[in-house]
Amino acid sequence: MKRLDRIDRKILMALQTDGRLTNQALADLVGLSPSPCLKRVRALEAARLIRTYFAEIDRKACGLSVTAFVRIRLKDHSPDTVATFERKIAAIDAVIECHLMSGGEDYLLEVVVSGHDGYERFMREELHPVPGIGAIETNFSISAIKHRSPCPIP
Repeated sequence: MKRLDRIDRKILMALQTDGRLTNQALADLVGLSPSPCLKRVRALEAARLIRTYFAEIDRKACGLSVTAFVRIRLKDHSPDTVATFERKIAAIDAVIECHLMSGGEDYLLEVVVSGHDGYERFMREELHPVPGIGAIETNFSISAIKHRSPCPIP
C-alpha cells in the first residue's frame, strides 16, 4: 500500500470533491507545480487509490425517483449459490451498490427505479428470478440527508 503524505491526501480530497479539476487547478490547490502534481495523480491511480472518475447525476432529474435498500438472505451459502447470486445481481442495472453483510442478512442492495411501479417491475422481473434467494426485505429512502460524501483520508 502506498504511504500517503499531506500532499497526496490533499489531492485525494480535492478530486473526490471535484473530479473535473484541471491539473493546473489541482496543482494550485495543493501547492505544487503542474508536472509534479500530475506525477502524483498518476502514482495514486497506479496504486489504485484513485480507481475511476465519474459524473454523479441527479437521479430524480433522470426519472429515478425511488431509492430502495433491499436486504437479501440466501437460502444457503454454497459456493454455487453465492457465485450465481453475485453474478446475477452485478448484471442488474437498477442495483447501483451491493454489499456483502454481517448479521442477519447476507447482502444489502441499493436500488434506484422510476417509481413504485418501477420497483414492482424490478422485483418481479429482475430480483425474484435470481436463484438462491430465501428472503427479501425492503426499506424506501424518504430523502438523502448525506449523500456520496468524500471519504475521509487518514
